[in-house]
Amino acid sequence: MTSKKVGVLGSGVVAQALANGFLENDFAVKLGTRDSTKLSGWLKGAGSSASVGTFAEAAAFGEMIVLAAKGSSAPDVLRLAGTENLKGKTVVDTTNPIADSPPINGVIQYFTGPNESLMERLQKQVPEANFVKCFSSVGSALMVNPNFGGVKPTMFICGNSAAAKEEVKGMLTIFGWETQDMGMVEAARAIEPLAMLWCIPGLRQNSWMHAFKLLKK
Repeated sequence: MTSKKVGVLGSGVVAQALANGFLENDFAVKLGTRDSTKLSGWLKGAGSSASVGTFAEAAAFGEMIVLAAKGSSAPDVLRLAGTENLKGKTVVDTTNPIADSPPINGVIQYFTGPNESLMERLQKQVPEANFVKCFSSVGSALMVNPNFGGVKPTMFICGNSAAAKEEVKGMLTIFGWETQDMGMVEAARAIEPLAMLWCIPGLRQNSWMHAFKLLKK
């Protein structure tokens, strides 16, 4: 992975968890947010390589971009980040199209259909950026250095740019993951619903410390 400056678009637990992971591995990070006061506590303990700004400032700063916003807010966040600030960059898309409707028997509801994905919408919105679906099917507590007794879990990724996926694979290796490239942007139609499966044990049994593993022969 060659990028050493990361712009994170978001201020919630996913954004902070990934930002901390980059900072722990000697990257410089700028978190983008609508309200910088929400990150004042995080910033105090994050160190000299961390900073906070607007979405546009974070997008301009980052050589790699992490989109860590609520799925329904993601299009607006990208608009505020600015197309020119995203042009030609790898955008790590952590989002899921989770609807505001409550779960049904532990199954979260989506605002997309089975033959579309949120990632496809976002890639169409900013066609000059290189979106890579990643981190959408695991909780923030396990995104960096997941510990399963020496067994590396599998992160499923997809996207249209081979170079961007290689960059994301480098990041995942640093963060302790095995990577499985599932192909082009349409594969997000399969990857995004994995969050439904991942959430069921949490919503039904309050069990959240798990991840997926692809077994091969």
